[in-house]
Amino acid sequence: MPFNFLFLRYMAIEIERKFLVTSEAFKKEAFNSYAIKQGFLNSHKERTVRVRLKGDSGYLTIKGKSSANGLVRFEWQKEISKNDAEDLLKLCEEGIIDKIRYEVKYGNHIFEVDEFFGANEGLIIAEIELHSEIESFEKPKWLGNEVTGSVKYYNSQLSLYPFKDWE
Repeated sequence: MPFNFLFLRYMAIEIERKFLVTSEAFKKEAFNSYAIKQGFLNSHKERTVRVRLKGDSGYLTIKGKSSANGLVRFEWQKEISKNDAEDLLKLCEEGIIDKIRYEVKYGNHIFEVDEFFGANEGLIIAEIELHSEIESFEKPKWLGNEVTGSVKYYNSQLSLYPFKDWE
């Protein structure tokens, strides 16, 4: 078996949909929020390698190429120390992402809503992880247009081509 197949076989599958957010009403509904700082050691379209600092914890995440519809991709994540994450952030490609993530329970799901700062200030994106591509869910009033599969909204792309530079 080729190495890539073996590697992918042991990774988790992420099924996620992304939406723009039309108002800040989600903040009143949030049950949790925290700051995130993240960078990319590799932002290649076939795979990304992300370093994330969230509170006192760090994470190293590898994500594979998305499916044609942008809903599904392989993901592997490992918790690392805060110090390791801080050191690895210094090695990342240009364009560190700063955001606050809000967790909002709506219906039977939890939406993760990211409010971006710095070069991506003004952008707010909601994500919902699902168990299947056809799983239904309730949509809150503040949920706007779907941007699932639109590569420019991937964090790895926002680090390279930030929101402030969009026409």
